[in-house]
Amino acid sequence: MLVFTALVPIFALVWALLRARREKALSRIVAPELRARIMPPISDMWGLQAWLIVTGLFLVLFSSARPQWGKSDEKYVERSRNVVIAIDVSRSMLAEDVRPNRLERSKADVADLIDSLNGDRSALVAFRRTGVLLCPLTTDYGYLKNALEQMSCDSAPRGETDLGSAIRAALEALDPAADDHNAIIIISDGGDLRGEALKSAELSRKRGIPIFTVGIGDPKKGAAIPAADGRGEMKFNGSAVRVKLEEDALVAISKASNGRYVPLATSGTAETTLGAIYRRFLRQVAVKEQNEEESRIGERYAFFLVPGLVLLIAGAALSKGRFGRGAKK
Repeated sequence: MLVFTALVPIFALVWALLRARREKALSRIVAPELRARIMPPISDMWGLQAWLIVTGLFLVLFSSARPQWGKSDEKYVERSRNVVIAIDVSRSMLAEDVRPNRLERSKADVADLIDSLNGDRSALVAFRRTGVLLCPLTTDYGYLKNALEQMSCDSAPRGETDLGSAIRAALEALDPAADDHNAIIIISDGGDLRGEALKSAELSRKRGIPIFTVGIGDPKKGAAIPAADGRGEMKFNGSAVRVKLEEDALVAISKASNGRYVPLATSGTAETTLGAIYRRFLRQVAVKEQNEEESRIGERYAFFLVPGLVLLIAGAALSKGRFGRGAKK
């Protein structure tokens, strides 16, 4: 914007030079009385209008560059919790027993949960063989949702599903000094194939961090997994691979950490969305309250925007438009 602002006086100068050159050329071949009718002198009302518009445009463009100076200190009380959301991104989460599939349903419900945070900080973890921190603790919910939207099966290393790794990655994202205000949410279809989850859940309990496990999928019928090439279903020894929601590991994790297990209903009713679950259960986690002080640089764009608009309006008011020409006739 400063570059555009700098161009305004340059264009104005070029315009003035070209106009002066044209007046000089006309003065050689046209009588002064006729020349005044063809092109009024630059010093008349038309010239004043031009300079009002140029100056006003300069000030408006300069204000859009957001000039700032001076500082102000603001004190406020911060009340927040810290919540790490860990989502299973293994291929079994592509099963379509919930629509459009388990992973996309989880992401949609996490987006609903983010809208319910109300100042609480949240982090995002994706896990398969290991847990990967996609977004650290933040209250920038736009950034958090962007990381969520980009989550896919490629967001974590391939391998056997390890719920224990997800818990460890979540614990690493939380500050031990604020464990009274921390919580973990794990969204998965179960299927812990490494058996380290209970040890990690015990560690979470010792730190006083409850783990809320959310099971997604059909625990009875199960569903097929789409093939990696997108054609048909994944097969093993010629038969389609079907996966069910395995709740045992998720229930055990929640009990070991003094948390709670919640099966996410396939119907997606208002009472079983993650936002509703958060408001119902995670609000029991203690609130962190502390005094904070923030220094802010003063925004001064109004000092330039207001006079710039006034000058532009004044320049427009001097326009010899249709009504002006009609009155003159």
